[in-house]
Amino acid sequence: MCNGKVEFSVNMTNEETVAAALPMQEHWLPLSNLDLILPPVDVSVFFCYNKPIITIGTHHNNIVECLKNSLAEALVSYYAFAGEIVANSMGEPELLCNNRGVDFVEAFADIELQSLNLYNPDESVEGKLVPKKKHGVLAVQVTWMKCGGLVVACTFDHRIADAYSANMFFVSWAEIARPKNNKSFIPTTQPCFRRSLLTPRRPPSIHPSLYDMYVPITDLPPPPAPELESDIKTDPIISRIYYVTSEELNNMQSLANSNNSSSTKRSKLESFSALLWKMVAAAASTDNENIVAKMGLVVDGRKRLSNGDKNKEEIMSSYFGNVLSIPYGGRLGNELVENPLSWVADRVHDFLEEAVTEEHFLGLIDWVEEHRPIPGLARIYCGSTGGEGGPTFVVSSGQRFPESKVDFGWGKPVLGSYHFPWGGDAGYVMPMPSPKRNGDWLLYMHLPKTHLHYMEARAPHFFRPISWDYLLN
Repeated sequence: MCNGKVEFSVNMTNEETVAAALPMQEHWLPLSNLDLILPPVDVSVFFCYNKPIITIGTHHNNIVECLKNSLAEALVSYYAFAGEIVANSMGEPELLCNNRGVDFVEAFADIELQSLNLYNPDESVEGKLVPKKKHGVLAVQVTWMKCGGLVVACTFDHRIADAYSANMFFVSWAEIARPKNNKSFIPTTQPCFRRSLLTPRRPPSIHPSLYDMYVPITDLPPPPAPELESDIKTDPIISRIYYVTSEELNNMQSLANSNNSSSTKRSKLESFSALLWKMVAAAASTDNENIVAKMGLVVDGRKRLSNGDKNKEEIMSSYFGNVLSIPYGGRLGNELVENPLSWVADRVHDFLEEAVTEEHFLGLIDWVEEHRPIPGLARIYCGSTGGEGGPTFVVSSGQRFPESKVDFGWGKPVLGSYHFPWGGDAGYVMPMPSPKRNGDWLLYMHLPKTHLHYMEARAPHFFRPISWDYLLN
């Protein structure tokens, strides 16, 4: 199978706007304090299908009509994706639920699906198979391949939805699209938009650790001088997709727990984050042993805010919006390199402990309220600011990525992945389950080029470039 560079073009064949199937009363939906902590960045996700065949026929128009009609039905419940963001009188973003609709593009790519270089999504996916969101909150692109394969991709505004919320939408859209006898079918999950679930407290209670994790944008240092910017550009941040076998993941977790005397084992995510922290530090330390390597881990607060309350847990499990925090740790590069993986995994666990409680998320809601209308930002997003000059990256678990459930009626995708080259100075890594469902992981990694090359050279048994040979065998 081809994994080298293959030039191809994508031609847009149709573009329209898909609105919700039922009319709705125009209304405003305020962003929660946990939405306001997100910068205005877009997230993309794509699903690859081999030659779709559904009961209504194989004609392209039938399949696209099925996608559009089911999208229109899905937007009745997920109306936030059919709106647009407008600034309010305080200058803060709000969601105008006006059923503006979703920009829907149909395209044709003059390449076989299995000739796509998935290992290098900057070449094969970015600007070609995932749409650029021009208006509204969500954009969709459906691209036919020369072989008859299909790529369905979406780009959405992160301020409106986190990955958990987007996953709910993808599954519901696919459920509606699948042929069924019951025409009044209701998707498994109905989204909840109750912002009152994330109301700040009176009086507020803010733990001092939150002032270390988050910063008002007015307190950020000025951008780097032009000469430093040129240095940054010499080592661009690029995207790659790898797979890791379940055997390597188990070996890694065993090493991370080798000196752990506690009854609680380090999870695979903690263990992987520790391994990545060590390798990024090693790659960056080749030029400077005194660098400080910083790593953040995205924590979903839905279960934390439920705090064991079954009723609230059920409500929070369908909450649509952002319920995220990003605790982080910073360590000297040589400290991370020289200590065993188990020691680094313990340090990951240490800084995670601060953010896995109900009090942490309630305090974060209060922190945002204290600084409004000045926007806040997770410090880890700010990249190598603060004078240390070391590498900075974020790990976000995609283990709940529902790729196997995004079946529109013609079978499961052969591959699904998030694509998030967010444009900042910090890197981003998302591990997801392999579509083979055999315990392997896929890794979407957006890191400096030299760091990725270092990892590939030092650990080729672990970071294996994704290929069609792997996916189809």
